[in-house]
Amino acid sequence: MAKFPSDEWVSEYERMINQSESYKEAGKTWEGDILFVVKPDSGEGEPNYIYLDLHHGECRSSRYVHPGEEPPKTQFRYIGKLGNWKKLMNGEIDPIQGILTGKFKLEGSMMKIMRYTKAAKVMVDTVSKVPTEF
Repeated sequence: MAKFPSDEWVSEYERMINQSESYKEAGKTWEGDILFVVKPDSGEGEPNYIYLDLHHGECRSSRYVHPGEEPPKTQFRYIGKLGNWKKLMNGEIDPIQGILTGKFKLEGSMMKIMRYTKAAKVMVDTVSKVPTEF
């Protein structure tokens, strides 16, 4: 079981994305990178970052951005508090519904993301399959 977020968790997540036939199909025309931003529930302290380079149905690379490191610039940022990430990972929040209800914030082209809602859903379904410890 990998601690969220961590190098081990991100590595396992990438592996599971790349094994997902559903993601290969849903993301087959997607090109772009995304940064998951996990903010502390208290609002104080530094956020954690998870970088994903997604291209044509696969994750070409990923990494946990360690505290103190500068996060990379990406086309998209999906931002939420740790408590909401836990709910997302437990299937209690849908990724798009999370944006519409203000539990998550998306920075980047909403038009592009809306064309790939199925890919986003598969990514979240995959998140929930990673054996995770908080």
